[in-house]
Amino acid sequence: MELNVHGKQINVGDALRTHVEDKLSDLNEKYFNHAAFATVTFSKEGHGKKETRAHILIQIGKNVMVVADATDHDPYASFEAAATKVSKQMRRYKKKLRDHHERIQQTPEDEIMKARDYVLAAAPEQDDTPEDAAESGDEPLIVAEMTQEITKMSVSDAVMRLDLSGENAMLFRNASHGGINMIYRREDGNIGWVDPEGHGK
Repeated sequence: MELNVHGKQINVGDALRTHVEDKLSDLNEKYFNHAAFATVTFSKEGHGKKETRAHILIQIGKNVMVVADATDHDPYASFEAAATKVSKQMRRYKKKLRDHHERIQQTPEDEIMKARDYVLAAAPEQDDTPEDAAESGDEPLIVAEMTQEITKMSVSDAVMRLDLSGENAMLFRNASHGGINMIYRREDGNIGWVDPEGHGK
């Protein structure tokens, strides 16, 4: 597993780096042993920048990410808290991840759709003037543009990937009919599932 450990506004010493490497190597061997790479970022957070935030991102399969964050005054404690979250996620989905990894590895390229992923700038606040109303139809400013893969999978696999990634929403191709579906995280903590009609189920 390739591992990168770095800090933002904080110096990551050799002892902390070694601790991170040992811990994540143990987690990888215990739960999956297929991780391609991992990135751990330490950064200063909070009022007066007195706390340290540990952000862990592990890629454990094609387009499958496990993400966790934690904050504490001590960088070791923040990392341990984030690593505990990662461990719980990987333990919860251990068998499912292995099965999912095998299915994804066998997925033909023609079953994976390519899609453009745009990051749009937030609209600035405007006064209610005729000029503002006229400009409201302008195209939003594109901040970033990337290519995403929309993979064919079951709804349960999609929910697993959303849960592991910590993202708020995800598009996927429903394995039962091939149509585009979306799942998203609701404010009540549950997962919403959008399955448009017309797939001939």
